[in-house]
Amino acid sequence: MPFDTVLVAGILLSFVVPLLLWRLQSSRRVRLPPGPAGVPILGSLPQIGPMAHASLANLAARYGPIMYLKMGTARVVVASSAGAARSFLKALDLQFANRPFVISGKHVTYDGQNFVFANYGPRWKLLRKLANLHFLGSKALADWMPVRRDEVARMLRGILESSRDSRPVVVPEAVVCANANIIGQVVISRRVFETQGEESNRFKDAITELLTGVGLFNIGDFVPAIAWMDLQGVQRHLRRTHEKIDALITAFVAEHEATKHEREGRPDVLDLVMANRVDTEGVSLSDVNIKGFISDMFVAGTDTSSIIVEWALAEMLRNPTILQRAQDEMDQIIGKNRRIEESDIPNLPYLRAICKEALRLHPSTPLSLPHYTFEKCEVDDYHIPPNTRLIVNVWAIGRDPDEWEDPLEFKPERFLSGRNAKIEPQGNDFELIPFGAGRRICVGLHAGLLMVQYMLGSLVHSFNWKLADEDQKLDMEERFGFVLPKAVPLKAMASPRLVESAYI
Repeated sequence: MPFDTVLVAGILLSFVVPLLLWRLQSSRRVRLPPGPAGVPILGSLPQIGPMAHASLANLAARYGPIMYLKMGTARVVVASSAGAARSFLKALDLQFANRPFVISGKHVTYDGQNFVFANYGPRWKLLRKLANLHFLGSKALADWMPVRRDEVARMLRGILESSRDSRPVVVPEAVVCANANIIGQVVISRRVFETQGEESNRFKDAITELLTGVGLFNIGDFVPAIAWMDLQGVQRHLRRTHEKIDALITAFVAEHEATKHEREGRPDVLDLVMANRVDTEGVSLSDVNIKGFISDMFVAGTDTSSIIVEWALAEMLRNPTILQRAQDEMDQIIGKNRRIEESDIPNLPYLRAICKEALRLHPSTPLSLPHYTFEKCEVDDYHIPPNTRLIVNVWAIGRDPDEWEDPLEFKPERFLSGRNAKIEPQGNDFELIPFGAGRRICVGLHAGLLMVQYMLGSLVHSFNWKLADEDQKLDMEERFGFVLPKAVPLKAMASPRLVESAYI
């Protein structure tokens, strides 16, 4: 072989071999989690159907509990098992504490200035501190207990009137109305709705529309270059819905300011937030931050807990022995001469087990709010690139056959004995994380759990229930969005089971 040919070959090899070795080492060093290949431009978006939580669970069954997807130009990693969720939300909690900017949610999140979608930082910490101190923490919950008791009593009296008139009860409407009035009294010192009816239903419908739209996999969020086209109409829909809710919040704030002289010495949550909107380190909350905060309290606090109550009662109507056992437990502990009180709940293990089982099988938020990392990291020997979104499939974790025996069966008894008896939905047991986990865990965890237990206990203890149309099969289909309500709202007939004086 001529010398010059050997020389050229040697020079090429001196570049090519190190390059190949570097590529080989790099490929080993940056091993991405497995996932579908996707298609050009859209990536895996076409594989996500209208029931995204189920689509992602099916993909995870093929690719594994930690799955990487390219969705448009966005990088997404999905955790679909308790172990995978623990790897992200415990070991890398701080790194994934941020939220991605979502174009479709620009208006409903007040351009990312609300509490739920704000990035992790001083302003978010101040909002969380104020929420815990004045609204959702243990002391605040104890202080506002009389409000909850009064509004639940009003709800029960409304149901009693319906039973006397032989009218069916639309369960989510009754519970949402009560929840909204509780939040209204605590936050802005007013009942939002005087009675359940057209006005409260419009408010509920607006919240449902908002939560449904936010949960959709909007193409523009993953392919920003075409977001202006709004191909699915999601952005227009959310903007209109936000305008309805924002108008209501704006009116509440204006009325609240005009009546502040009436609350001398008995401030509500908004008074306390306004008085403490600047912390000792100079971090301050704008008017937009505060409006977003109030909106979050109403939106997150009204629909999510009512969804769990509705699913739980629906499951009990499908399984009358569960309903009877719950009533027997409450009759033994409470009797029929008074209503259930919040202080009774620790003495009602079967009621608490029913609530846990409803949270497991029907989490109100099937996919976690997206987490976001700006930096690369390693998880279970997988490389996670920078600027990656994390979605935790809470719905799939609750139905994982590796964690739960007969996972599709509604069996509250699973939480009464064995290893499951110690599991609590408070972010430490990753088999059951309906409120999330880590530092971005739902700030309303304790309030939400309390309201589910108290509302459901009140409905089950105070009334016997049967389907409005006993010849019709109970529809148990889901309707996907940010939350996961029943596709067909539960409508049932109630009949009183306590002495008449208990409803006063």
